[in-house]
Amino acid sequence: MHKNKTELLVPAGSVDSFRAALRGGADAVYLGLKRFNARVRANNFSEEQLPAILQEARKHGAKVYITLNTVVKNAELPSLLDFMAYLERVGVDAIIVQDWGVFALARQHFPRLTIHASTQMGTHNSVGVDYAAQLGIKRVVLARELTLPEVEAVADKPACELEIFIHGALCYSFSGQCFFSSYIGGRGANRGMCSQPCRMVYQDRQEKKYLFNLKDNQQLATLGQLREYGIHSLKVEGRMKSADYVYQVASAYRLALDHPEKTNDAEAMLQMDFGREKTGYFLAQNVSGAIADNSNTGILLGPITRVGKNEITFYSSRELKNNDRLRIRHAKTNQTFNLKVEDLWEEKRRYTIPFDGKQAVAAGDELYLIGRREQSFPSRLPKVAAPQVRLSLQQKNKYLQQLAIPARTPDRESLFIRVDDSGWFPFIRAEEVECILLSLGRHQLEALNLDQKFIQKNRAKIAIELPKFIAQGHLEEWKKLIAKAEEKGIRHFFVSHLSQKLLLSPSSTVSCNEQVYVYNDAASKFLKSQHINHFCYSLENDSDNLQKLQNKQGIVLLHSIPELFYSRMPVKVENKENTFKDEFNKTYLKESKEGITMVLPDQPVNLFPYKKQLLGAGFRRFMFDLKHQEPNPRLIKKLFLNYRSGQAIQPSTVFNFKKGLQ
Repeated sequence: MHKNKTELLVPAGSVDSFRAALRGGADAVYLGLKRFNARVRANNFSEEQLPAILQEARKHGAKVYITLNTVVKNAELPSLLDFMAYLERVGVDAIIVQDWGVFALARQHFPRLTIHASTQMGTHNSVGVDYAAQLGIKRVVLARELTLPEVEAVADKPACELEIFIHGALCYSFSGQCFFSSYIGGRGANRGMCSQPCRMVYQDRQEKKYLFNLKDNQQLATLGQLREYGIHSLKVEGRMKSADYVYQVASAYRLALDHPEKTNDAEAMLQMDFGREKTGYFLAQNVSGAIADNSNTGILLGPITRVGKNEITFYSSRELKNNDRLRIRHAKTNQTFNLKVEDLWEEKRRYTIPFDGKQAVAAGDELYLIGRREQSFPSRLPKVAAPQVRLSLQQKNKYLQQLAIPARTPDRESLFIRVDDSGWFPFIRAEEVECILLSLGRHQLEALNLDQKFIQKNRAKIAIELPKFIAQGHLEEWKKLIAKAEEKGIRHFFVSHLSQKLLLSPSSTVSCNEQVYVYNDAASKFLKSQHINHFCYSLENDSDNLQKLQNKQGIVLLHSIPELFYSRMPVKVENKENTFKDEFNKTYLKESKEGITMVLPDQPVNLFPYKKQLLGAGFRRFMFDLKHQEPNPRLIKKLFLNYRSGQAIQPSTVFNFKKGLQ
């Protein structure tokens, strides 16, 4: 592995940026078509354009990977099957997937498609890599939250190729697994619709500030180590970025990879990528300065000093040129608009440019340089015949019918309860529930007395839930904790990542929590093939998608406080309540636990009024999630009473259940 050439993988969100990537020296490009990709706002490509893209890439010796990295609703499966059949026929070099249902359909029905695991699969340790390799996944895109020592340990004897992000925008939530955008407006980040709540200003006491606004990733300083560790592919983020950005960044990293002695020159080139401030992030172990106090991209030139009738004037130490693209940010409202520099006039760094006056501009507003076209990149593709590939209705129906899972018997209503504090034990009537999930951190589990009466009396109903993130350095400790629990008679575990089943003994029962996303029947069928006992539907699922599932044997969370952000990054909230507000005056809470930051709404999601509807649709398994709530006998009593009567707990929301998930 260490002898392989390191691949430079560059984004292409449009035809001109595709050509910019090739000219900049990319070994491979990744791009999305019009459907099923996590950057729906990029221009993207049509199926008719793809053969020409592949032809041109191969002339340059470059590979083309297709992003198929959203979660997929059940009604979209027929279209997805056609889409994958087309990709297999035209011969793309790989698809990048997040959804286990997409993975399973590709592996079963389109075996010529090479599969890469998206960073949104959240693979962050060697167990995750081993599991992916066992499934036949060729490459894993590692989580962006790993330190260099962790990457080195994972890459020591990798079971498959490894890829890591080296440049571009970062998501505050772990591996982009964010529910915040979905919660505030139904725009699912995992559906490619992120509204970027991390870039918003929040109010902490009386101060308005950025809490989650990450600087851009830049890894020139760690390139040498990443190559030494044998990382197969180094990836640049930016399918929403311009061709100028793509060319500048690709050229800089190409220079640094081919001529390490010219890294300083490459760094100077990256100063003109027109992105945000830069951070080495976890790889450079400098996260304390990773939050920016300005969400604007571009190079700050300075304030406007004078606004005339048809012109604006400002000073800048940076040389400007005609056709440069600028952005003006209003100092008071933070609103922005762009303009192109024409008929530039300059004297001793005092610049005056024409301005049509259609937008409100005032002295003191900030100017940013956001683009400069040094080269032109043709945006037309030659016509290359595109095959007409569509599966027959009969074939699609056959594939979809195979996803049905015969109902288990007896098919009775059952209730699961999840707690993160043993203080709940005295208030739980175990005879009324199917399973009690203990969602405990590593230190909590170490301190828990597994011989206590409540646990031993109910051990057949006790399950231990493993966390979303298990650092490479903590794998052995978790193995010991799991073995200890198994010795004490606890044989049921809920995993947050499918690979965690490798940490358990073969005789233990494995279930999945909602972090293992299930939005479609292909995903639930795949989980059955992996001997998963129970699974949970995603928190952001809506009523329409749930109704359209054939397999209704999963667990529906009827009451929970969702983790909107789950991050390894700290949050600097300066009040003892750890609360903050958004621009709509909605309140959120910050909670920290064993090195993880969670952002929560100030009220739960509660679907009790829809229980009858869910029962009528065929769902029988439900959960009360009491995580993030203090042990309270009155609360648990009220939950049971309202669960039976179908009355909502107030105040509460219904998340996307009614409004729908885009």
